[in-house]
Amino acid sequence: MTLDLDIPWTEKYRPVSWNDIVSQNIAINNLKDFVKSGNMPHMIFTGPAGTGKTSTALIIAKKLLKKENYYRDLLELNASDTVRMSYVRRVLKAFVNQNMNPGEKNLKIVILDEADNIPNTVQQALRRIIEKTSSSVKFILMCNYINRIIDPIISRCAVFRFVNLSKEKIKERLIYVAQREKLHIPEDKAEKFFNTLFFISGGDLRKAINTLQMSVALELSGNIEINEILKISGFLDEPTLENLIDAFQAKDFKRARNIVNSFKSIDSRNFIRQILGVLPRIKSIKSKNLTILRAYMGDIDFRISQGADEQIQILSLIAEIVDNVNKL
Repeated sequence: MTLDLDIPWTEKYRPVSWNDIVSQNIAINNLKDFVKSGNMPHMIFTGPAGTGKTSTALIIAKKLLKKENYYRDLLELNASDTVRMSYVRRVLKAFVNQNMNPGEKNLKIVILDEADNIPNTVQQALRRIIEKTSSSVKFILMCNYINRIIDPIISRCAVFRFVNLSKEKIKERLIYVAQREKLHIPEDKAEKFFNTLFFISGGDLRKAINTLQMSVALELSGNIEINEILKISGFLDEPTLENLIDAFQAKDFKRARNIVNSFKSIDSRNFIRQILGVLPRIKSIKSKNLTILRAYMGDIDFRISQGADEQIQILSLIAEIVDNVNKL
């Protein structure tokens, strides 16, 4: 069988019905009632990436919009790239005010992904549009961080929280995709393979499926080249990680620095997550110091997210870990 790798599997296996949405029963049950009643409010879907927010919004649109008018009456945007003041004034206003058949009132839906990246001044303009068109246009805003959405918008929307997916649910979906694609994964290595995909994903089902497809495209899944999958995903491979742990336990900062510097494709935030997971294995760090280190790692991650020099921050983290070895 020739695998069709040209189609992103995240699209090929995107949920198309309520039953396909994984682990969001509370949100989905309430949304079903809204759709059934036909009296849907504006909505905000908030939660981590890859938990089904966009898929759920598209399912709602397909159930509420007439099939023949679906593409005409739906506006789907990635807000972080598109929604600026000029866009709101030109395109968004034109869409919500457009009426193809005078006298006919068709429901329209606007889906704004990554709405938490819209500047506050633009959110104020968006709020006025949401307020004025609430009877004929429904907005569905999606965000990872609802605290970045201004209060006047939040107060006009029903908020639905999407939760992290469990390891079991993500592995179940990955196995389903693997079976549908007729992948040949050695049975004795399958458990570790799917566990690795879950770890790389960090609970993001979309990322997990993308990594599975990448592994197949690079012919890494048949032989289960776990270390290659880790490296191309921006993580330390297992032998390198073990060497780094040994360097920490020996309080050898220079060796630890050289190990990290030799790894060219490392992703700094992935590195932090990987080290966070193995900290308890460094037995010479006392539990009270582990707590301090975890808090420090959070600080480092925040600095990197705000644009700080990654190499300096990672070296600072390595130094802090070495300093806490055998520390009273």
